[in-house]
Amino acid sequence: MIRVEVADEQSTYTFEHALLQRAVRIVLEGESVTEAEVSIAIVDDTAIHLLNRKYLDHDYATDVLSFLLSDRDDPLEGEIIVSADTAKREASRYAWDITDELLLYIIHGALHLVSYDDVSECDREQMRAKEREYLEKLGRTHPNVRREDMPQGQSATEPPLDNEGKP
Repeated sequence: MIRVEVADEQSTYTFEHALLQRAVRIVLEGESVTEAEVSIAIVDDTAIHLLNRKYLDHDYATDVLSFLLSDRDDPLEGEIIVSADTAKREASRYAWDITDELLLYIIHGALHLVSYDDVSECDREQMRAKEREYLEKLGRTHPNVRREDMPQGQSATEPPLDNEGKP
């Protein structure tokens, strides 16, 4: 059984929790996970910035953080934390709905929980293909998949880097 809980820790935007839960289930089932417990936290940029700094030593807000809490041989247990503020900003940038942008973050986080990575170019391409696949299973298509064009190591929603490589 796959259990997904949503904690909406922000009050600016409204999201259909059942759809967000479905996104996680679709990814996990598609990756042959049959037993899991995943929590989704929807936060604002301030909260995700603090978490990003605390756990990854990155001093900026980001789109999504994911944490695998279980050992490899145990049923999957993990957390996905997404920023509604970043989703709103990026949705405007890509001219699509905030919910669709948030779904992309949740899919991305779920893929990290099942061992996908986006550090190397090859891994990033594979992960982007999976993101598109699962978005399509939810009836969504990213209007312009520009995320492959981001500099290596930079998320599509991280702040742009200056000339010294700093956000």
